[in-house]
Amino acid sequence: MSEPSTVPVPKAALDLAASASVDLAGASAAEPVTEPVADENRRQVLYWRLLARLFDPQEQASLESASLAVVEDLGLPPALLDPQASADAIVQRHPELAAEFEDLMVPEPDPDGRDRAAEVRRAAMVGKLLLNVLGTGSGTVSAEQLSRWQSDAGWLERAIGCEPGDLRGGRPGSAGRAAGRTGTGVGGGTPDLGTLIPAIGPELAAIEADLVKRMKLREVLADSRLAAQLTPSMSLIEELLRDKNNLSGVALANAKDLIRRFVDEVAEVLRTQLAKASVGTLDRSIPPKRVFRNLDIDRTIWKNLTNWDPEEERLYVDRLFYRHTVRKTTPSRLIVVVDQSGSMVDSMVNCTILASIFAGLPKVDVHLIAYDTQAIDLTPWVHDPFETLLRTQLGGGTDGTVAMALARPKIAEPRNTVVVWISDFYEWHTERLFADMAAVHRSGAKFIPVGSVTSSGRGSVNPWFRERFKDLGTPVISGHIRKLVHELKTFLA
Repeated sequence: MSEPSTVPVPKAALDLAASASVDLAGASAAEPVTEPVADENRRQVLYWRLLARLFDPQEQASLESASLAVVEDLGLPPALLDPQASADAIVQRHPELAAEFEDLMVPEPDPDGRDRAAEVRRAAMVGKLLLNVLGTGSGTVSAEQLSRWQSDAGWLERAIGCEPGDLRGGRPGSAGRAAGRTGTGVGGGTPDLGTLIPAIGPELAAIEADLVKRMKLREVLADSRLAAQLTPSMSLIEELLRDKNNLSGVALANAKDLIRRFVDEVAEVLRTQLAKASVGTLDRSIPPKRVFRNLDIDRTIWKNLTNWDPEEERLYVDRLFYRHTVRKTTPSRLIVVVDQSGSMVDSMVNCTILASIFAGLPKVDVHLIAYDTQAIDLTPWVHDPFETLLRTQLGGGTDGTVAMALARPKIAEPRNTVVVWISDFYEWHTERLFADMAAVHRSGAKFIPVGSVTSSGRGSVNPWFRERFKDLGTPVISGHIRKLVHELKTFLA
């Protein structure tokens, strides 16, 4: 890192440094040292070495030699201390370590009964992942270096208990298997995941974005061999969409391939989430169809129990009961309006993909509008998010009134219409735009303002709009894309 102050050092490591109260080099040979104290000393040596390397890439000889002695004493490979060795390379040479990296930073259920020697081993492995991911240096980045960093970041996410890509905002999947777990506090060796997971995600995404910007992307894309080393991520897709008009030939073809791969990956995750949606409530105003496959055998027996003849041991059925299978399928219109200015790139990508999935559902009429200072109706391409994204022009100012002019004529039946407006709501014409939005809400249409649609939930919302939406009874949804998925499933059910 070029500026030490920008290094996002995990709070757990800072807590360990602040709580250090023993000699980090170990106790003197003349004094008896209990085993727990010795283990604590060794663990803190490893964490001090980590902090030293993060803030200053120059080696501190005493810390390096002490750390090497600790690692070798643990029977771990010295490569754990080599900043150039990736986690993949270490696991390839030492496959038994793969299982240890999994959930490495997830707190133990019984911190008081933990094995202190095992905590030293854990510190060595945690230090390896944190140094590889947080110590990115400076200067130009190659495709191979970016790919290696993405792999190491994936190992770190797994160590925290998440799926690779979740924390960086690249995928709208689960926030992690450990999202609801808590840490062991200062000196416990593991972070408070309830605090760390939402905090570290945006930082990892920012580091990845910085690496992408430091890479000579056009040169990499012009070489299919190098382009094949790239792993699609939100940061990379953002840069590709911004630069697409300057690409041609092989470079443009490789860029499109990366965008399509990313779209397909995110779409698969979102389809899984939407597959759990209800497909409509049962319509009991329509009598059930009296066919055998709809026969409710359990209810029929229950309702006819009074006709049981004990002598003949026979049940006489004088009435059959059938299940309702017809569901209410009132056509619904979904109008998605997305701010495509520079601060809303994640939302543009995720909502374009989300709109395409809803467009594939029966009885849902989807319209997609993108805007900055001008608006474009992307509805003709809404079924193909790849083509839709290629037509966006990211960046520029923000004037939602131009988008409202396209959206309002589409509200033909307000009671069956939902308008999802995704923006940070830092607008040029605030009063006028809010008046139009309030009018849409009063018309009977469901109006859903959304501040961010990302995997990490990072994003700010103009407080002026936030307060007025709250007063209107339509509070802003901010956070994970799953919140928007839930709202839309509820409306379209």
